[in-house]
Amino acid sequence: MKKISLLWLIGLVVWTSISSSVYADDKKAEQARADYIRSHYAKYEYQIPMRDGTKLFTSVYVPYDKSQKYPILMQRTPYRVAPYGASDYKKALGPSEIFEKEGFIFVFQDVRGKFMSEGEYVNMRPQDAYKRGNKATDDATDTYDTVDWLVKNLPNNNGNVGMWGVSYPGYYTSVSAINSHKALKAISPQAPIADWFFDDFHRNGAFVTPMAFLFFDSFDKPRDGLHYAWPEKMKEQTPDGYDFFLKLGPLSNVNKHYFKGERPFWNEVIQHPNYDEYWQARDVLQHLNKVKPATLVVGGWYDTEDLYGPLATYQTMSKANSQDNVKLIMGPWFHGQWNRGKGDSMGEAQFGFDTSEWFQQQVLLPFFKQHLKDGKSAGLARATMFETGANRWREFAQWPPKEGKDTTLYFGADQRLLTQPESKGGYADYISDPKKPVPHSAKVSRGWDRPYMAEDQRFAARRTDVLVFETEVAEQDMTLAGPLDLNLWVSTSQGDADFVVKLVDVFPGKLADDDKVDSATGNRHELVRWGVIRGRFRDSMSEPKPFESGKPTQVAFKLEDVLHTIKRGHKLQIQVQSSMFPFIDMNPQKYVENIFDATEADFVKAEHKLYHSAEYPSSIRFKVLN
Repeated sequence: MKKISLLWLIGLVVWTSISSSVYADDKKAEQARADYIRSHYAKYEYQIPMRDGTKLFTSVYVPYDKSQKYPILMQRTPYRVAPYGASDYKKALGPSEIFEKEGFIFVFQDVRGKFMSEGEYVNMRPQDAYKRGNKATDDATDTYDTVDWLVKNLPNNNGNVGMWGVSYPGYYTSVSAINSHKALKAISPQAPIADWFFDDFHRNGAFVTPMAFLFFDSFDKPRDGLHYAWPEKMKEQTPDGYDFFLKLGPLSNVNKHYFKGERPFWNEVIQHPNYDEYWQARDVLQHLNKVKPATLVVGGWYDTEDLYGPLATYQTMSKANSQDNVKLIMGPWFHGQWNRGKGDSMGEAQFGFDTSEWFQQQVLLPFFKQHLKDGKSAGLARATMFETGANRWREFAQWPPKEGKDTTLYFGADQRLLTQPESKGGYADYISDPKKPVPHSAKVSRGWDRPYMAEDQRFAARRTDVLVFETEVAEQDMTLAGPLDLNLWVSTSQGDADFVVKLVDVFPGKLADDDKVDSATGNRHELVRWGVIRGRFRDSMSEPKPFESGKPTQVAFKLEDVLHTIKRGHKLQIQVQSSMFPFIDMNPQKYVENIFDATEADFVKAEHKLYHSAEYPSSIRFKVLN
């Protein structure tokens, strides 16, 4: 026993020593980067006037070296351009350190109505200034006016401007393409918001409670004049989001107990539960049909905030533009990981190498250099996609690829996925209880987290309110590419229901090469993709309707794109459930006009059925690469 304890202690000391060394190296590298910026760039601050007279606060970092002219690389953000003050410098200017050593004029701007910029802030502001005319403004005109001022007033610039940003700054980058300035030559919308009824705070109408609650707590607080700092957040109640939001109960309790009606955008959200004119006006995709700048759309397969955004942005831009100026890259990343992490793993999923560094060196910097500097081709394919499962980069002439075989799997009895619908068939059923919803993760978290996107799903598969269907063991590799179309035939004993569907890669129990039990990943049920639809929106996102109790009803929707290989020896599994809590709010299941107004009494148990028969052939359809 003493020997085991001594070995454990030695191991702990070694691990602590290694961890401390890694941390020290990271801090040293961070300081070296900050020192390089401080010694190679001069910082200036400006209040740039817009066409209506509103001034936007802008920080500019200019290279000391005057031996050449430099392009401008800009980011517009609602998250502040701190630190403020001419002598206080950012510790990072570019997407990665290699940008700072390459040399650009780096520009950061607080968007209208945020922090040190004047004006009124509007979330996902409708881009309609070109319709209103005169001196009307929106985010697109603010970008145009900023670019115009920069190229005319910043010394030693070469007249070329690029723009990039992640998430909300990614949205502002997309918006820059609307009636863009002729000097704007290259943009990279990264994890861009596209439509808030389908990404971030909604998923096919289902509400993402923890993300909205935690984000708007501080972001949505009205400001009193210009300010440097973030508003104070509410004090954390518990690290257990499942427990917190379960006890919160109906979403009407958010204002009652926490926001007190003092979050303007939250108040607007809860008044618009359907995809009405309010949300439609905030859909930026409708404006992206004439994109002139070279465009590199960036996204991550494991982005829990904005997976819809980059895929929809690329599809809209590329379909609406005749020229080959729009490209896409999707990597094995969480939200923004391509700029701030190694991208070699996601939870227990391992990818084998630093995919983020590869992207920065082989894709992003060459892209901006080509269009802003030397014109040397970056050699990028139309779509550069990371294939999970096989863990390799692949190039495609378009996305989704034309090549491949359309494949349909049908749900069947005995938890099977079949290549043909059953001749007779029946149904599988389960009870969905709002008081004990299926967790979105086996881990305790606040409810807005990352690793669950590739988490082992055995914790869910073993619940009685989760249906499981799977194929036989694969005899050869099967690579799924593109969206996954679901055609479900369901019924419910109540008037409403959510349907969550997961695509899962089931690992074998033994290692393939030596027939030993794989103690690390044996029988792992790795989540590849999930999606949800609020059943009331099955026919229309704008005009919801209840289910007729007990009546088989078709519910069709899609899971966002994948590029994943189910390797030989593995199985493809589909899980179906009606809650994914607390990430998705709990559907009361009793039909109410506005779920944000639901009361405690509206939350009821329901029996849901998934049919699998010749008459009601529930299925999933996808493309398999040859």
